[in-house]
Amino acid sequence: MTILPLTADHWPAVRAIYAEGMATGTATFATEPPTWEAWDTGHLASCRLVATDETGQVLGWVALSPVSGRCVYAGVAEVSVYVGATARGRGVGLALMQALVAESERNGLWTLQAGIFPENAASVRLHEAVGFRQVGRRERIGQLRGVWHDTLLLERRSAVVGTADNAVA
Repeated sequence: MTILPLTADHWPAVRAIYAEGMATGTATFATEPPTWEAWDTGHLASCRLVATDETGQVLGWVALSPVSGRCVYAGVAEVSVYVGATARGRGVGLALMQALVAESERNGLWTLQAGIFPENAASVRLHEAVGFRQVGRRERIGQLRGVWHDTLLLERRSAVVGTADNAVA
């Protein structure tokens, strides 16, 4: 498995994997994948990664979205991570998340957060495996196909960015 920067060339495979996640009903409130342009605009230019196999097939992807346009939240981003159905359970998600954590710290991010449906136990375990902790439950935060859903709010604070010894100016 190889971890690479996610580019527009990867979009058809990334979009297909995103659609697979949507089809589960436990990955996102979104019901249709966006266009490349919309996706590109909504995610940070850094910290976009794909995992590929030896043939170059995309197995999964991870990216960050800003949580706010306010400058005080410049080091906080929300995680999206998706693994293709045929690649699940093979360590792809863990490899992507470990690479994302390292990449986010290289880019000065001090907090990563994720909103995860409680039913998506595999995603909760994956996030916890790389240092996320549950900080709350947002009840009836949104509707998916007319049904209210809760999300768990998980976050990971960097041990190297934004610490007392490494204050952000």
